[in-house]
Amino acid sequence: MEEQNNIPEQPAQPAQQQPAPLAAKPAGAALWLKIIAGLYAVSLVAAFVVIGKADVAKKSKPKVDLSEIAGISSAKNAVAVVPIYGAISQGSSNRSWERGSQQIAKRIKTLAAKKEVKAIVLDINSPGGSVGSVQEIYDAILRAKAETHKPFVARFGEVSASGGYYVASACDLIVAHPGTITGSIGVIFSVSNLEGLMKKVGVKTDAIKSGKFKDIGSMSREMTSEERKLLQDMIDDSYEQFVAAVSAGRRMPVEKVKELADGRIYTGRQASMNGLVDKLGDLQEALDAAGELAKIGKNPKVLTDSDPFESLFSLMDTKLSLFGSKALSEAVDASPSLEYRWYGH
Repeated sequence: MEEQNNIPEQPAQPAQQQPAPLAAKPAGAALWLKIIAGLYAVSLVAAFVVIGKADVAKKSKPKVDLSEIAGISSAKNAVAVVPIYGAISQGSSNRSWERGSQQIAKRIKTLAAKKEVKAIVLDINSPGGSVGSVQEIYDAILRAKAETHKPFVARFGEVSASGGYYVASACDLIVAHPGTITGSIGVIFSVSNLEGLMKKVGVKTDAIKSGKFKDIGSMSREMTSEERKLLQDMIDDSYEQFVAAVSAGRRMPVEKVKELADGRIYTGRQASMNGLVDKLGDLQEALDAAGELAKIGKNPKVLTDSDPFESLFSLMDTKLSLFGSKALSEAVDASPSLEYRWYGH
């Protein structure tokens, strides 16, 4: 009886035929593959459409110059602007990120050599600086003018005095605000005498020198009459160089320059009345004048220096030297120097 009960149960073994449901999975995967392939085909078609439209736009519209988006024009017939902000000095090195007369002179040379630059505007906001550094920029302008025959225009900001004016005298045209502080044509050699203070605090210095003038300008003692005469002769010579530069640049007799060059300062309007400034106006007026001198017309394309570090350092130096106090930096470097500089601020 038990064997008969087992016989009907044998047909239940077809359970091994379960692979049938697996046939549904390949069908689902194939569907997804078809969907993905379709989407890929659609994306390819869309890409070709976009490329086609871009090609048509490229042919029908002028090419966009990314430099113009950054505020810099690389187009032909442009006017370059070179900023000269703050006190002028040579700087501690000739590295490109340092600020100094050698970098400004190099920038003038580089921009003047560019074919697209037809004129250069010097945007000056400076009380001047050391004699050597001022003359370095002045010489760079004269050299660029001789080599390229391109016009230079000086634009005065709030202050363009002493060495700032010396640099501008090399330009073909000077534009200033009516209230710009300018002039201060002259030379100064500042020497401090701390002998009295040093005696009070019990400090004494001794100099072992090779000649009697080796420690000229020392802060620890009174200046001798011989030393004063020697320094005065040196200042007079530097003054004559300044007067000669203004006379040549402004096409003004030396005697007339000396009448104006007693160290006094002028407003832009006063300077214009005395022949030291050509036009009264702002930066746009200077750009228009440069464009006209270069025969490319008013409102020219402008090419400016785009170095963000230079702009930052120039701004900081301008604020410190013109409106703030540079007592810390001047205390660190207290050595006397011969300067074309206005110290009225």
